[in-house]
Amino acid sequence: MTPGLSASRERGLHARVVDVLGTEIVDGRLVVGSILNLDDLAVRFTVSRSVLREALRVLQSLGMVEPRQRIGTQVLPRTSWDLMNPQIILWRGRSPEYFVQMRELLELRLGLEPVAARLSARAFTPDQASAVEDAARTMVAAAASGDGRAYLEADVAFHGAVLRGSGNDVIGHFASTVEALLRTRTEERRFTITEYTPAAAELHLDLALAIRSGDADAAFSRSWQLIDTTVAEFVAESGGSPAT
Repeated sequence: MTPGLSASRERGLHARVVDVLGTEIVDGRLVVGSILNLDDLAVRFTVSRSVLREALRVLQSLGMVEPRQRIGTQVLPRTSWDLMNPQIILWRGRSPEYFVQMRELLELRLGLEPVAARLSARAFTPDQASAVEDAARTMVAAAASGDGRAYLEADVAFHGAVLRGSGNDVIGHFASTVEALLRTRTEERRFTITEYTPAAAELHLDLALAIRSGDADAAFSRSWQLIDTTVAEFVAESGGSPAT
């Protein structure tokens, strides 16, 4: 086997171990306080210790595990996890925590994205405004034709551009979180949450036009309406209480 193929295979094994263990921690099969022993993991996954150590380092960087001297690696509670990390968002989105995570992130989006829209209306260059409008118009066309993949990609581009274009690097960093959430919703194939409709696309276009015109107050209002509509869909689906 060539060195390139060997390295590629090792990366694949490492990714598989990370995904399996991360999934099991999120869905509770590996309970808080569980000890991950290298010998046991080596037998289970049939991989080298170097692959296992690297996988555990990734999980440690996500706040999911912590090495304990002379004991092994211990599973940590959710309060320690990097809940904004796209990988954890995807794992939680495939787990029984789907609705909990949706509520948490919708509450955050409702508080953050209208502010980002207001800032973007003030800060956007003409090229940035055109890019957001183009994404919204792509969503309108995709909704009309029933092209879910094109709709999703334009939706990701739209929200990422608004958040990153706010001129606030902290807000811009949230774009990867929103992208992971949008892709998780699509993966789940949940009707109300993933439904792409002409009405939803038009809300995005209204927001894009408000930003392009430089109307900060209208941009804030349109963004609030857009996220609040998603909140209402979530409440209808989950039977939960609205995010406030």
